[in-house]
Amino acid sequence: MKIEFWSDIICPYCGLMDHRLRLALERFEHAGDVRVVHRSFQIHPGLPREGVTQRRLLEMHGIPARNGERILGPIEDAARAEVLDPYHALERTLGPTDHAHELLALATDKGRGGEVWTAMFRAHFGQRRELWTEDQVLDFAADAGLDREEAAEALREGRYRARVAADQQEAERLGAGGTPFITLDGTYAIPGALGTDELLAAMERAWRAAHPEPRPLQVLGEAHEACGPDGCAVPRHPAP
Repeated sequence: MKIEFWSDIICPYCGLMDHRLRLALERFEHAGDVRVVHRSFQIHPGLPREGVTQRRLLEMHGIPARNGERILGPIEDAARAEVLDPYHALERTLGPTDHAHELLALATDKGRGGEVWTAMFRAHFGQRRELWTEDQVLDFAADAGLDREEAAEALREGRYRARVAADQQEAERLGAGGTPFITLDGTYAIPGALGTDELLAAMERAWRAAHPEPRPLQVLGEAHEACGPDGCAVPRHPAP
């Protein structure tokens, strides 16, 4: 089964869903036959490169900063309950994630996509790490065990810029208006965050749809005359 997961590293629900997806896969009977593909979706590409606080971003969208606890507090509570702590959804800085997504595409080509996506979520939400400038992203690359010079060359050349844009265009074509957005085998879509149990149930449903159980053979009527290893049954006709 192919699971495609569109997300942005500054989306707090995405960080939760990355955690929940790994938990669900630990419980999924067919996890060995699942391929998870992370895809890019930038939710605030127009933010200033120096970044803005989450409270300021709320104000930019017409929401009083004092409402931040009411809006984002439950996300932090959910993360804490799921042993994903610390998880800073409110007291943090956000910025454009284009460079970060290009680095994640490089990590995917290196066979380390899922691992580095998770590390970046933990760096941002767990450590309040800022990942908006090239230097910030390249420092993270080195910390994550990627080659800093290779990453710098990829960013400088824009090697993954088209792929990042294509990911977003594909999500929008499928109807995604934000993140997280997950598809299962290209047949089922999950817009928004689900709990681990709900996500596991969706995976099991998608698996059953792609691998239906064989139906038992239905016998029509009673047994008729037939031949077998011991010969053919001779029909018995009533005596005249």
